[in-house]
Amino acid sequence: MTTMMTIGDFSRATRLSAKTLRFYHRVGLLAPAQVDPGNGYRMYSAGQIADAQVIRHFRSLDMPVQLIGEVLAAPGIEQRNELIAGHLGRLQDQLEQTRAAVAGLQGLLAASTTPLAVSHRSVPEMPALVISETIDLADLGRFYTAASRELARLLQSTALSATGSRGGIWSTELFLDERGEAILFVPVTSLDEPAEPLGRARLELLPAVDLAVATHHGTDDTIAQVYGALGEYVTARELGIDGPIRETYLDETADGVATTEIGWPIFRTGR
Repeated sequence: MTTMMTIGDFSRATRLSAKTLRFYHRVGLLAPAQVDPGNGYRMYSAGQIADAQVIRHFRSLDMPVQLIGEVLAAPGIEQRNELIAGHLGRLQDQLEQTRAAVAGLQGLLAASTTPLAVSHRSVPEMPALVISETIDLADLGRFYTAASRELARLLQSTALSATGSRGGIWSTELFLDERGEAILFVPVTSLDEPAEPLGRARLELLPAVDLAVATHHGTDDTIAQVYGALGEYVTARELGIDGPIRETYLDETADGVATTEIGWPIFRTGR
């Protein structure tokens, strides 16, 4: 014989409020075993407690109600595990974003009172192996990772030789409009085409530019502080001109700690 429970008893047993249980009934996630047609009272079976506990656990992990329904309705363990793994992956991404935000805020609270060291540098035109793409700002990390690997592979598989560190050129539109040109490059000895195919990469002569340069050492979570200080420096001295930011990546460790030179375009001097 099935043991029936009032909504009050079921609420105490599952730690789900009556309001929540009514909502789950309304959206078809957890329907009561019986509903009195006269007074509308909901009755639950004791066998539904396990389902309710699973639902409560998933909701504690911020799993959307629709996804919980798909998990519970999955025809097999493999399909169910695939849905759960997908949600856990999204949680991990959110955790990384939160960690980055916390690190950035901690950096602001512990900001150094030492003035930012800025140098002025005239960078000559240079032949470079370039990968360029118009991207959304949200895709910058993926572009950087994929293009870095592709450039490294080309340097190993072709006769091209690097003459300096890998760099990035980021258009103003990429930050202003959240969509614009992103360029990753490696300076090379010449523009002579190798015999081997370059794929989406190309050889290009990068133009000369004058830069105000500051160095950031740390993870990407705190690089915005150096960007802000450098922008303030350039603005205060009325040096800035329209043009893309140019970064140079001097070194990077496996845990994401890197030394990056950030170059802000400024008026050319002494020319």
